[in-house]
Amino acid sequence: MDPNQETPRHISAQDARGGDVILRTRRRRLIFIAGLVGLAVLAILARLAFYA
Repeated sequence: MDPNQETPRHISAQDARGGDVILRTRRRRLIFIAGLVGLAVLAILARLAFYA
């Protein structure tokens, strides 16, 4: 083992888990929902453009 390398840290599964979406304010919720709607509209438009 390299003497300059740090020893690995132990991280519990609870601390390593991520991906929590925190939408505490109304503004954040609206931005999140608008992004989902925008993605759906983009998918529909792409599908229509593909078949046109």
